[in-house]
Amino acid sequence: MWYQEHIGGKRCPIVDTWWQTETGAIMISPLPGAVPTKPGSATLPFFGVQPAVVDETGKPVPPNSGGKLIVRKPWPSMLRGIWGDPQRYKDTYWSEVKSCYFTGDGCRQDADGYFWIVGRIDDVLNVAGHRIGTAEVESALVSHPSVAEAAVVGRNDEVKGQALVAFVTLKTGQKASPELRDQLRNHVGREIGPVAKPDDIRFAEGLPKTRSGKIMRRLLKQVASGTEIKGDTTTLEDFNVLAKLTAVEE
Repeated sequence: MWYQEHIGGKRCPIVDTWWQTETGAIMISPLPGAVPTKPGSATLPFFGVQPAVVDETGKPVPPNSGGKLIVRKPWPSMLRGIWGDPQRYKDTYWSEVKSCYFTGDGCRQDADGYFWIVGRIDDVLNVAGHRIGTAEVESALVSHPSVAEAAVVGRNDEVKGQALVAFVTLKTGQKASPELRDQLRNHVGREIGPVAKPDDIRFAEGLPKTRSGKIMRRLLKQVASGTEIKGDTTTLEDFNVLAKLTAVEE
């Protein structure tokens, strides 16, 4: 809404699309002037694309119910295989729902049939029996006037199964404090619901990102769990950011 008002001069529509490297092209997108937009929704499928939102058994879910995003029919630019590993290709993309492409993304459809991407299935957490998308919690956090950026991950919890840990970068001039931490938790509670309140909010000067700007959630999950940082970090843009996150908090 801010972008449309200040950059587009209230004249230019925002085209929010969904696609993947594997799809090779935009799959869900509004057509400017033809498809009414809803802020935050990728709206409707492109020509010939047949996505669906299904449950664990592959059956369509009711409107506004979260599920797995699949594509029922092939399309020209689709991924045809993984070099040297055909079995991995089958297991990753074709084993969840028979004869359908599994995107790995969570999604919901509203009553108008519009698609709302929740985030990666791996990023949909089971908190005390409730399925919560980390992207939803992040959106709630950044809607607070003090927050510039946020990333939410899960860690194991003996009581809830999974707990929400939020890494928050504040806007210039804002100072971290226990009071602000409580404000942010309550803000998320109002935006989504009490069950979505982060169990832990950690203020950070920056978030670990690749050189292309993607947040390295894998590293944040390890930091949140207090485990040793493992895996490839060669694409990390600034190692100082990770060092500060892993330092023992005063």
